[in-house]
Amino acid sequence: MYDPAFHIVQYQPEIASNTGSIGRTCVAIGAKLWLVRPLGFQIDDRKLKRAGLDYWPALAWEVVDDWATLEAKLHRRRMWFLTKKANRVYSSVRFRRGDAFVFGSESEGLPETMLRANHARTLRIPIRQDVRSLNVSVAVGVMAYEACRQCGIGFEGRP
Repeated sequence: MYDPAFHIVQYQPEIASNTGSIGRTCVAIGAKLWLVRPLGFQIDDRKLKRAGLDYWPALAWEVVDDWATLEAKLHRRRMWFLTKKANRVYSSVRFRRGDAFVFGSESEGLPETMLRANHARTLRIPIRQDVRSLNVSVAVGVMAYEACRQCGIGFEGRP
């Protein structure tokens, strides 16, 4: 059975190329990608495959129909919710192997109800005020590599 280092969740993603890039990052660090419907693209989308390059077949991924299904499948995992609205900076948290990082859609982010229900586990990546937000694939990269660094997960030819 595959034991991913982390779980990356895209809640209702809209842009295939972002998901392709995120998938590539997941392969690079040994994370599993979860996609929560509805999706703004088809899984066989050419842009998805182009951004993921030839890494897509190596990706551990799963699509779920709704948030409740994802929660049931990840019920024992700590979930961290990324939003520019959070007070807590991502680098102030001590991550553990197996944690899940939840990212919202490109145009809407995560729903307010989800953020309120999980307020103690919301995190932000600091950016200058004149920038609305980071691209979601960049935010995933920042979070993923910080979690790897904290957990001592290296990539010097080791799985």
